[in-house]
Amino acid sequence: QVHLVESGGGLVQAGGSLRLSCVVSGRTFSGYRMGWFRQAPGKERAFVAAIRWSGSSTYYADSVKGRFTISRDNAKNTVYLQMNSLKPEDTADYYCAAGPAGGISMTSPSLYDYWGQGTQVTVSS
Repeated sequence: QVHLVESGGGLVQAGGSLRLSCVVSGRTFSGYRMGWFRQAPGKERAFVAAIRWSGSSTYYADSVKGRFTISRDNAKNTVYLQMNSLKPEDTADYYCAAGPAGGISMTSPSLYDYWGQGTQVTVSS
């Protein structure tokens, strides 16, 4: 069983920054792809960013490219999402997810087996 716990959400003004963290426990962290998704009220869960188990490749939704950075520290079993230049439209619950390594696509929620409970991010205008 894999357990994910997110932290770092909160209220921030537009243009500000937040860093989300996700600590993974239960199995070897380094063998998993890791992703961040978000879900705004009334909307479907959407891909934000993902990183391969080695950290060598990262992927971003067009809406966050150049503003968000995903990274991981396998020694600490932790994945991060640095969010800069936040906009009100970034307001959502953010979820960390883990899935098996391999494959080409990284963006579909169906590719991830384990999910955290979510952390809320609110960006005021």
